[in-house]
Amino acid sequence: MNKEKLGTENIGKLLASLAIPAVVAQIVNLLYNIVDRIYIGHIPGIGAAALTGVGLFTPILMMINAFAMFAGSGGAPKASIFFGAKENEKAEKVIGNCFSFSLIVAVILTVIFYVFAPQLLTLFGASEATLPYALSYARIYVLGTVVVLIVLGMNPFITIQGFAKTSMLTTVIGAVINIILDPVFIFIFDMGVQGAAIATVLSQTVGALWILKFLCGKKTILHLKKEYMKIEKDILMPCLALGSSTFVMISTESLLSMTFTSSLARYGGDIAVGAMTIITSVSQLCTTLLQGIVQGGQTIISYNFGAGNNDRVKKAFVCELIVCAVYSCSFFVLMMFLPNVFASIFTSDVALTSYTANVMRIYMAGIFANGFQISCQNTFVGLSQAKISLFLAVLRKLILLIPLILILPVFMSDKVFAVFLAEPVSDILAATVTTITFMTRFNKILAKGPQR
Repeated sequence: MNKEKLGTENIGKLLASLAIPAVVAQIVNLLYNIVDRIYIGHIPGIGAAALTGVGLFTPILMMINAFAMFAGSGGAPKASIFFGAKENEKAEKVIGNCFSFSLIVAVILTVIFYVFAPQLLTLFGASEATLPYALSYARIYVLGTVVVLIVLGMNPFITIQGFAKTSMLTTVIGAVINIILDPVFIFIFDMGVQGAAIATVLSQTVGALWILKFLCGKKTILHLKKEYMKIEKDILMPCLALGSSTFVMISTESLLSMTFTSSLARYGGDIAVGAMTIITSVSQLCTTLLQGIVQGGQTIISYNFGAGNNDRVKKAFVCELIVCAVYSCSFFVLMMFLPNVFASIFTSDVALTSYTANVMRIYMAGIFANGFQISCQNTFVGLSQAKISLFLAVLRKLILLIPLILILPVFMSDKVFAVFLAEPVSDILAATVTTITFMTRFNKILAKGPQR
């Protein structure tokens, strides 16, 4: 895409051209883990136990993803603002610093999670029946941490330049390879959960190589350059400050997952934990698409905010909000009427399917509010409002959801119901506070302009 189109083209058409590839990329990226779970859940004889075990890896997975997005999610809007202001050298310094930071973090995470995987998985609620599957999957996946950080952390720097289709291809190529390799390693080579992990790491590796080739090649506008990889405090720290909200959102998802699984293991046993594994995968179908929509909107918002085109910033936000709200409300309707259909995708176990469908309606009762929450919060990020976006990220999970998971069972006789009920209560409260905060601050931020 010609970069000038970010400042001139019709907002609806521009959002579609950026958001659709981003949505496809987000969905395909989600397939890395969902496809694993679908295949694993249908392994004859051990499917239910293996699926539960792999689900227990979720807190570690989310922490890896959180660090992957730490620099990238803050660096991309910063680079986009510089890009909009025609300061390409500063934008390239952001890319180089974020890349170096990601590599350092990847090495540290690999060592920690590989060594302490057994203790962590037991803490998350693994039983004697599920720990072997969880550990087999975890240790192989962790060895691929560096490529995960490159894929998730550097891909946004392709999108902010207007190359949404190229960004989409990063995840499409990897996911297609994963879908092909999964049944080969799991069933043909009879490697079970280990095969699923190997297939995922190999496919992520291809995606990482694709990104590096593009950012170092001739087609990109902003390049990943060796001379800008030396970390500079003045360049990196503002990126990390802005990315802290996304980091907190995803890393608290890890703490949240641990709180959910440990509480459900205590009150409902392995079947409740297995249900949570399926529900988490299904809910990601909603949040992942929303993230793709706002990723496209954020590119428009950041560029035009940096260029001083406040009217286009407003139009982009309104368009993004409407699309997000319509989608999240539609997803809510599907969850209320067709939970059995979605549950059966992940398991052939009749008891687990029935149990999951019943609790899914409880968990998803507030998911319609996510469209408002995500669009407002990510617009704050696009406007380089680090402190506000960080507070809103903390609000939903740390201030509301995790305490509710622990408190509600104390006051309700049905403990499992109480744990699942915490989700919709926090969704609705957090979305309300976020939307009100945004509406009171939006015009003031635009009037003040970007702070470089």
